[in-house]
Amino acid sequence: MDHAIFAIAIMTSAISVRPLTLKQYLSATSELDTRYELFNGTLVEMPPESDENNDIAKRLLIALLKYFPVELIAYKDTEIEVSGQRVSCRIPDLLVHSEASKAAIAGTKRATITHDMPPPLLVIEVVSPGQTNRDRDYRYKHTEYMARGIAEYWIIGAT
Repeated sequence: MDHAIFAIAIMTSAISVRPLTLKQYLSATSELDTRYELFNGTLVEMPPESDENNDIAKRLLIALLKYFPVELIAYKDTEIEVSGQRVSCRIPDLLVHSEASKAAIAGTKRATITHDMPPPLLVIEVVSPGQTNRDRDYRYKHTEYMARGIAEYWIIGAT
């Protein structure tokens, strides 16, 4: 896909594009300031997190540091390729790597755990308000992470 066409497609939702491959997604989003997830081949812009959600994630990070080395914990910066109707790539709020998943991404340009790499031990999502977010985190991501072989998936709902 031509990068100019892709850039226009990102900026305007009126343009229809073919579903993206993982390679196209990684290439096109590598220089963008806005965070995107790939869901069934379609870019989904991730809105900024609320202060409440960020505070919850930071508290969880501090708690995890009591049990895991800092090198095995990722905070909003590691992507996971998951299965869907088409290729999908999620960015959890927190994850705890297995030794094998951490070794697999060591030295890579971008922290993306692809299908051919071992899964992390734990993925944590802090759910933002709204039914769309609840459906995504409780239904879709739960199924995707389970199919990916991730042993534990924690869903944290803000109150």
